[in-house]
Amino acid sequence: MNRPIRNIAIACLVLFAALLLNINYVQFVEADSLNDRSGNRRVIDEEFSRDRGAILVDGEPIAESVKSKDEYKFQRRYPDGGLYAPLTGSFSYIYGPSALENSQNGVLSGSDNRLFVNRVVDLVSNKQPKGGSVELTIDPLAQKAAAEGLQRLGKDTKGAVVALDPQSGAVLAMVSQPSYNPNRLASHDFDAVVDAYEAYNKDEDRPLLNRTTQQTLPPGSTFKLVTAAAALENGVVDDIDDRIKAGSRLTFPGIDYSLPNENGGNCGGDRITFEQAVNVSCNVSFGALAGRIGQDKLDAQAAKFGFGTDPLDGLAGDPSRFTVGENKLEAPQLAQSGIGQFEVAATPLQMAMVSAGIANDGDVMKPYIVKTVRSPNLRVLDRAQPERLSQAMSGSNSEKLRDMMVSTVTRGTATSAQIPGVDVGAKTGTAQSTPDRPPYAWFVSFAPANDPKVAVAVLVESSDTARDEIAGGRLAGPIARSVMEAVLGK
Repeated sequence: MNRPIRNIAIACLVLFAALLLNINYVQFVEADSLNDRSGNRRVIDEEFSRDRGAILVDGEPIAESVKSKDEYKFQRRYPDGGLYAPLTGSFSYIYGPSALENSQNGVLSGSDNRLFVNRVVDLVSNKQPKGGSVELTIDPLAQKAAAEGLQRLGKDTKGAVVALDPQSGAVLAMVSQPSYNPNRLASHDFDAVVDAYEAYNKDEDRPLLNRTTQQTLPPGSTFKLVTAAAALENGVVDDIDDRIKAGSRLTFPGIDYSLPNENGGNCGGDRITFEQAVNVSCNVSFGALAGRIGQDKLDAQAAKFGFGTDPLDGLAGDPSRFTVGENKLEAPQLAQSGIGQFEVAATPLQMAMVSAGIANDGDVMKPYIVKTVRSPNLRVLDRAQPERLSQAMSGSNSEKLRDMMVSTVTRGTATSAQIPGVDVGAKTGTAQSTPDRPPYAWFVSFAPANDPKVAVAVLVESSDTARDEIAGGRLAGPIARSVMEAVLGK
């Protein structure tokens, strides 16, 4: 073979080898990233033509694929409309999957690596690939009780409810209002989908926002539970009968500002018991305690309950906070922070975790919403296992705080949570906002006190209620009670 032909042969061999390497690189190394690339219409068309797996609650589908009469073969359907929309999200051709439809997309679409054998069997038998199913931890009765409770406050109500199993961290209810209809975003009428999405985005009430995990607002007096925990954990207060500062106003030497109690009362005197301070939600007492505890220790206590983290996998969330950045608080600001104001901001999920941690002997469990993941033939691929996030308090101190929350229900500000025959612990909160808008009404609770099965946080961001009638116990308390009753079968 002469030299020019040999050179050409070698060059062709090198090019052929390079082509083989590139094909293998694209097929095995870059395949996932190319498939996941937004705008990859081939992949989107294929997924839309697939029998996508169901999202289940108590064995019933809250998201499912049904046969359609168009080119895509299957239509995603949400039987309960907006009830579960903040959890399921939607499976949209135009905007892609969101919420659990997105985070569980691999299993639901059938492309998860754990379903490789299923895909091979489908290929050999010339069947269309099917997706696996995802079952949630949600209690359907609790979910409906939460939604109906918010709806009873009026059509303009904005708010959220979260219920947790304190002993495992399982999410039992998660409702955000206003919600939206995911069927409109999953439609195969793409012009209608665009119109619906634009309408939802322009809506000032932000129905696409999951208020349970993404809305951080001042928690008001419900944060006093964190301050109380810090006081006990750091030895500032030893027992519920210890007498602490009260009175009508908390003053600060050399500063022209004083912190008043709600409605101008004196909480029962200049010195009251720690339990009385919790029962009547005394601003002066907890503002003074915050000063004695100090910013760093109060910040650390909030972190032990989960502040500063995004603890729930599978759904978008914003971390709750004690302060903004590295701000060093002045005495009045620290006092306001101790009662859940100033820069303190929390999600309903976070405040449910606070209540659950107190109920669970101080152990804060990591919240989770996906209970079981199964293949198309119902083989279990994954089953959630409870996981402790942190120990926020000692068992003895959490018992003291539980006792004070129970007495707050029997004779304090949280009587609206009473359930006959059940010891309930709770704390109310009414957080001030800007002067041009009404306060936020909060309520956190757990039951039964001696063997907690449910912990609840309710936020009423706004409603049709007159401003002077807004209070956590009045608006949010009955909702928390109905959710607890649903879980307990009352």
